[in-house]
Amino acid sequence: MFLALRELKFSKLRYFLIGFIMILIAWLVFIISGLANGLSSDNASALQNMKADHFVIQPDAENKLNRSQITDEQWKEIQKQTSIHASAPLGLKILSVTKMGTKDKMDITIFATDASGILAPIVVEGNQFNNTTKQEIVVDQSLKQEGIQLGDWIQDPETEQKWKVVGFTEGQTFSHSPVIFMNLKDWESLIHTNPQQKKIYYSAIALQIENNQVANLKNEVKDMDVITKDEALQNIPGYKEEQGSLNMMIAFLFVIASFVQAVFFYVITLQKTNQFGVLKAIGAKTSYLARSLIGQVILLTIVAILLSIGFTYGTQQILPASVPFKIETETFILFSGLLLVVSVLGSLLSLYRIAKVDAVEAIGRAE
Repeated sequence: MFLALRELKFSKLRYFLIGFIMILIAWLVFIISGLANGLSSDNASALQNMKADHFVIQPDAENKLNRSQITDEQWKEIQKQTSIHASAPLGLKILSVTKMGTKDKMDITIFATDASGILAPIVVEGNQFNNTTKQEIVVDQSLKQEGIQLGDWIQDPETEQKWKVVGFTEGQTFSHSPVIFMNLKDWESLIHTNPQQKKIYYSAIALQIENNQVANLKNEVKDMDVITKDEALQNIPGYKEEQGSLNMMIAFLFVIASFVQAVFFYVITLQKTNQFGVLKAIGAKTSYLARSLIGQVILLTIVAILLSIGFTYGTQQILPASVPFKIETETFILFSGLLLVVSVLGSLLSLYRIAKVDAVEAIGRAE
């Protein structure tokens, strides 16, 4: 590392510019990954935070919870095959509602379930809804930005159903809209706006079972399909496409980082061909020169990554609350490792050039 550090000290401006570009690329990678995580959470945190790991849905629903209908009779059949605490019905409906007394509409998603079951939300403010009292709901605290407070009434203008906010939960959004939790009695009232419609149905049945129990359940229940939570997540409208676009951008940034660094160090290596020839002539081995170059790359990359992580945390502080942005330590660790790997890979072209330097020829070219 002696030669590497001496060169970094001697050519400060040159390596500062290279490091600055590396910082910008790493910073952009972390920013996009934060947006990807934020959008993922905003689109599906209600499912991601569920204790359930499988769902029973209609076979022709294409793994989409919002397209499925499970009847009450089917739910009772599933109950017989599972533990009483291992399953819970889920009614899902996307609505536009208003705060009573105003005309401003809010897009929300209703999750109807058993208040004492595995899908009941954790209340961070106020009280939990129960299975006996009607017209009481627990809502995601993001609705506070819409002016919703404890004790307010929310109304569906189309059905004229109304519910009182008794508690707030957090991290409960679906399809980029806050989730409202209600009991199954209110769900029945909501879907039975037509007096002639008496059949009760749910969107899915959430399960908390082991993988080896799934095959047995599939054999027992008829005209129903069992999917994993990840399959349900991937089939939320727009979720897969949204994440795929952002992940493709991140992948291209890694490729760009590799090429940019490869070009910069290769040009520098060409400029130092004569110096490498002199060093080889006085006994420096190719392996020593290679270690020097790799040391420079690793040192610059580590400094760039650390600074870009700091800038990312700073960016998070100035972003408005409306921007979905989420930083995860695991993502930082993974992408930092990948940036380090692509940086080293990008330097291989320069290593090849160093290995090809002929001492006599290089000295002969020296001006």
